[in-house]
Amino acid sequence: MAPVIGRRLRRGAVTTAVAAAAVAALAASGAPGATGVPRDERAAGAADTPPPVGDSATGNSPYYTDLPPLQSPVPPTGAPPNGGDKEAEAGLPATVLDAYKKAESELADARPGCNLPWQLLAAIGKVESGQARGGRVDANGTTLTPILGPVLNGNGFAKITDTDKGAYDGDTTHDRAVGPMQFIPSTWATSGKDGNNDGKKDPNNIYDAALAAGYYLCANDRDLAVEADLHKAILSYNRSTEYLNTVLSWLEYYRKGTHEVPDGKGVLPDDRSDTRFPSNGSGPGAKHPGTAAKNPTPKPNTGGKTPGDKSPGGKPPGKGDGGGTKPTPPGDGGSQKPGPSPAERVDVLANAGTGDLVAKTGDAFTERVAVRAEAKSGAFVAKVKVKFTVVGDTDARFAGGAKSATATTGITGKATAPVLEAGHKSGEFVVRATVVGRSLPGVDFDAEVAARQADALARTSDKALTCEAGKEFADRVEVKATYKGKVADGVATTATLVKSATDATVNDKGPYFKDADGKPVRTLKGLKTDANGVLKLPKMYADDAAGTYLLRVATAGGGTLTVELKVTAAEPDATPSPSTSSSASPTTSPSASTSPSPSS
Repeated sequence: MAPVIGRRLRRGAVTTAVAAAAVAALAASGAPGATGVPRDERAAGAADTPPPVGDSATGNSPYYTDLPPLQSPVPPTGAPPNGGDKEAEAGLPATVLDAYKKAESELADARPGCNLPWQLLAAIGKVESGQARGGRVDANGTTLTPILGPVLNGNGFAKITDTDKGAYDGDTTHDRAVGPMQFIPSTWATSGKDGNNDGKKDPNNIYDAALAAGYYLCANDRDLAVEADLHKAILSYNRSTEYLNTVLSWLEYYRKGTHEVPDGKGVLPDDRSDTRFPSNGSGPGAKHPGTAAKNPTPKPNTGGKTPGDKSPGGKPPGKGDGGGTKPTPPGDGGSQKPGPSPAERVDVLANAGTGDLVAKTGDAFTERVAVRAEAKSGAFVAKVKVKFTVVGDTDARFAGGAKSATATTGITGKATAPVLEAGHKSGEFVVRATVVGRSLPGVDFDAEVAARQADALARTSDKALTCEAGKEFADRVEVKATYKGKVADGVATTATLVKSATDATVNDKGPYFKDADGKPVRTLKGLKTDANGVLKLPKMYADDAAGTYLLRVATAGGGTLTVELKVTAAEPDATPSPSTSSSASPTTSPSASTSPSPSS
């Protein structure tokens, strides 16, 4: 809400008139954030109107306005954890840092087109809560004490009446921003996530809050590798151009180097920020218990200027609206003049942490190929198109059946290939990454598709398999495959009628299967176990040769089973044939019946 922006950026209270003037300057500057603010929100009384759904994640609550050190850090060795210098400022609490990286990883899979860098979450976490008060969280990532923004009662801030019955913020009259990422309850109700898989969505948990923030920033199909979308995402979190520039400053700072520090040892924001929050110690500016306060030096009323502004009227050099010096876009070397294209700035394409590429036949690779584009200075280069190509004798393909795919590097210079899917053919191949439009050496990643294996086979029934010669077996052979005691699914299997236990030559008599044309076959190939490791063979038949025969079932990986089949001789026809004497009388001899009569 525009009038609110003017009030909350000040270290102390300001009048509505000053706020309106700040908003007018913002609108006139044409800077990001000015466009799209509804007309009624620019009115003087807008602070008394609850924000519309989706207006901002934080309800435009106050935030820390500390800026990063002028020089971006190099990850130090043995840097003091809370020394107040640029190296200490780059230290991120271990659990907080882990939460940001886990959120980036999940969004890379769920929203690959968003290109969310974890450093953006760190930048927002810095200005919203000082990285959860320097990392004061428990082992599960939940803050040791609640982090609450000021009461949004219209007194210096927006007025948002209670939406959660105090469930998140403890206030049943008005809302307050909650947790390390400062979500207002109404936004959390629709955007909350369970980032640590404990079955709860808790805005006070850094894993939940960081993941929710990631999804919130990626909404509306934004691609954060595109500057306009990045700005829209940050402004959707808090609708202030000064907020945008402050977050961008920290984003660039963290992008150039960070390191991990123990939980609770992160650098706290300047205590002068505390004047923007209630004095009860519950706001984002609250000091750690037991932490000695710095000697605050109140800043003069600057009329909305950002500390450090040197230009007349507080407006920073170049395009802006009083939000502080705008960070240099990554990878452009600081030049504001038209220069080489992103691809032309790339000096090297490097592996961005891709692990072993191994999958079983028919499976998707769990690891995705990722590379990073770097300039000669070591800076990351965004907006570079990278082509990933499957090379070699393989039927592995990217999702959708494509042999090649193109991805664009994000703000951290990283490009990630789509999911790679193994085919039915086992073997080794290469995935090659190259910069589109350049002849730079590519990066090759060795990949392997391993055949599924079974080391043991067993029948699922102990019933004897018998058949009369010239007829069909009543029961079909069914086996189950396992590998190291676990179900072996999708394992290639063969079934052969062999001559004997010591002679694997195909038998030319006895039981047989039928092919599609109904002709006898005694070897079956291309069989596979199902999802439960079970294989049920086709129906078998017996020829006229009685005897005991052997069926051998074998799998990739060495699983073998020999099944005994018995064919019995055909039963003789039990129907009696007609007798020539069957019509003679038992009391009359044949000769008598045929002798002529004496009287004749």
